[in-house]
Order: sequence, then structure tokens, then C-alpha cells
Amino acid sequence: MYAVIRQYQFDPSASEEVDRKVREHLVPRIKAIPGLVTYYWLNSGEGSGASLSVFQSRAGAEASVRAAANFTQQHLYLSRHNS
Repeated sequence: MYAVIRQYQFDPSASEEVDRKVREHLVPRIKAIPGLVTYYWLNSGEGSGASLSVFQSRAGAEASVRAAANFTQQHLYLSRHNS
């Protein structure tokens, strides 16, 4: 198993919009990647969030990093930190 944790910082007033965009745009992209075991999105409600993706293969985990980076560039204006 391979896990990817991503941390995000964003304007706290955009919390609901960020949640909506994650559900509508990122989750379908992540679900389409072969080997997905689970995906979680956590929003602190105070301008920060994190996601956890678990894949059966390294290739799937790496594909999720690319998908999240593309999503962030296309849909969000926030700081992204990969762990």
C-alpha cells in the first residue's frame, strides 16, 4: 500500500467553496485512478485542510499527486504542501 498526505492552506472564508470543489472536481479524478483503496478530505474550518489517499501501487499514488496538483492549479488559489 502507498499513502499520500497533502496539506492545504486557504482563506477561511472559502472553506465551504473549497469543500464543494473537492467533492465535485477532485474526488472524481482520484476515484478514476486505478488501485484506489480510500480517500479522505479533512477541513479544519479555519483555513487549512488535508487529504489522505491510499493506493495499492506506487503508480496510483504518484498519479494522485499529479491529479491533485492539476486540480489545485485549475480550481483553487491556495498553498499546497505535500508530505
